[in-house]
Amino acid sequence: MVAEQFRVVVAVAGLLAMPLPLSAQTFPSRAVHIVTSEPGGGNDFAARVIAQGLTGPLGQPVVVDNRGGASGAIAGETVAKGAPDGHLLLLYGSNIWLLPFLRDRVPYDPVRDLAPVTLAVRAPNILVVHPSLPVKTTQQLLALARARPGALNYGAGAVGSSSQIATELFKAMGKLDITQISYKGNGIALNALIAGEVQLAFATPGSVAAHIKSQRLRALAVTSPQPSPLLPGLPTVASAGLPGYEAVSIVGLFAPAKTPEAVIARLNQEIVRVLGRAEVKERFLSSGVETVGSTPEEFGATVKSEMARLGKVIRDAGIKG
Repeated sequence: MVAEQFRVVVAVAGLLAMPLPLSAQTFPSRAVHIVTSEPGGGNDFAARVIAQGLTGPLGQPVVVDNRGGASGAIAGETVAKGAPDGHLLLLYGSNIWLLPFLRDRVPYDPVRDLAPVTLAVRAPNILVVHPSLPVKTTQQLLALARARPGALNYGAGAVGSSSQIATELFKAMGKLDITQISYKGNGIALNALIAGEVQLAFATPGSVAAHIKSQRLRALAVTSPQPSPLLPGLPTVASAGLPGYEAVSIVGLFAPAKTPEAVIARLNQEIVRVLGRAEVKERFLSSGVETVGSTPEEFGATVKSEMARLGKVIRDAGIKG
């Protein structure tokens, strides 16, 4: 019995003497970098708000690293090939996981090479039309488009953008023939709508709120499954004519695959805490975005679900970047 107890003590001592894996207690040991898209956009804004909130709790500087271009491929590859220790994160929207459907060659696999940390923010698109169009509801727009196949145009900016995919989903579910007019950017496409060059578009709340208020554009519906606090009183597309319709822009954070679970958990805890602060929620709402916060598992499941659902829309519509 004594010998057996001695062997147990020795075994436990041996385990305690083994090097411990990187844990939440030892992380971070240096500055944390959040890689995102070019300066000035929505991703950049979200990254900077989150970085500012994380610096204190993590006890290390949190730096935003802008890697624009290639529709997210550069940023995605940078993090996918980074050291899996939690000091390099990616903040991006759906381009990161939908890019494989838009391009033949992508330098990373969004499921294999990236570890979800949390869903951070979301924003619905708003279905808006030029005021000259004789419709005031989604049902009236559907009826008009079906009565005049090919006669209505929509403006498309960046290939594979949430607004383009939202429109193609609208066309597919409504069995509509609406012509795409391509522009060099989403801002130019929106200006074309305001000028009456095209008749309708799906756009972010932040980009169209002022134009709706000034009546240069007419809002018909919001693309989220439930009404949004960003535009109170506006019905959903699903409730106003296309049951089951949903097209919400989401942005989340990833770490390189194989980042220790303890580090992912620590990052998730701190980021979700930042997103839950009243002043942070208000900053995002004022820019047309809602904060979310989720578990890594929930975010990972959302990414896979969106890849399956919207990947089909991209393939069927023949969208290629």
